[in-house]
Amino acid sequence: MTDLSHSAARAVTRRLRFNAWWVTIALLAALALLDTAAIGPTVAFTARALLHTAPFIAFAVLAVAYLKASGAERLLSRAFEGRQSRMILMAALLGGLSPFCSCEVIPFIAALLAVGAPLSAVMAFWLASPLMDPAMFAITSGTLGFDFALAKTVAAVGLGLLGGFGTMAMARTPVFADPLRERPAIGGCCGVRKPFEGAPVWAFWKEDARRETFRDTALDNALFLTKWLTLAYVIEALMLRYVPADLIAGVLGGEGVTPILLGALVGAPAYLNGYAAVPLVDALLAQGMAQGAAMSFVIAGGVSCIPAAIAVWALVKPRVFAAYLGFAFVGSILAGLAWQVIA
Repeated sequence: MTDLSHSAARAVTRRLRFNAWWVTIALLAALALLDTAAIGPTVAFTARALLHTAPFIAFAVLAVAYLKASGAERLLSRAFEGRQSRMILMAALLGGLSPFCSCEVIPFIAALLAVGAPLSAVMAFWLASPLMDPAMFAITSGTLGFDFALAKTVAAVGLGLLGGFGTMAMARTPVFADPLRERPAIGGCCGVRKPFEGAPVWAFWKEDARRETFRDTALDNALFLTKWLTLAYVIEALMLRYVPADLIAGVLGGEGVTPILLGALVGAPAYLNGYAAVPLVDALLAQGMAQGAAMSFVIAGGVSCIPAAIAVWALVKPRVFAAYLGFAFVGSILAGLAWQVIA
């Protein structure tokens, strides 16, 4: 990718980051005009929710900054060594623990594919990676509970295994024959630093470059989480106030497969991002959404949201991308059914 395209990508990213604040302001301004009495309770609800989540945000921000500053993310490459079945298992496990954002995955995966890493292991990592990371686990635990966060982590790994072993089983079919695009777009869009080379340096504070990486990563993630969670909590407050609980309970509540299937179907278009979706799901659960539907919603939405989907679309042909979405849809339903029984 040329310097010009990198500049354009960074400009687009800045606009997207800025727009979330404007959407929040626009929602509050519209509320002030249309229902003045509701503006105070909405702002108070948002402030209380942010205060409650603040310890989890702080932990998430510091944990991810430490991983990046120490260079621990370089350990991920070890998941793609050895036997194919081992690679799939390790890729699924590490996909749910890595601090990569969706667009950072693009150059990392492109490099692995270029040196011959099997698509099955890559698929396992792709499917698990957008669903859970240290920051996501902290935010989910703080809002939806530790059990839900742990179940989502298990579902993320399970989805990775489903996609990885499914891809391995169908590797000789036309779907996965010659899977890569001719000239994949491998540039990232996050404007973040290139990962450090070599072994991790756990005492990162001894090097200026690593201290700078820690500071910049912590600041970027703190602003990112605050921005999206503020918007999400405003939306949650509005949903609880104006969306009839009977409507949610009637469509996404109850037992059986139908609410879970609907949760998976509406997950993609209703998803803001993984962090903002947490308060949204909290509001839906408060209004009667079934537990299984909540799980299928977050799994299907996390994999098919725009950043995660672009990371796959940028590198593989449409038929492989369709398989990626197919694995996500099937896996989200299975996760929803399992959680419905356990919860």
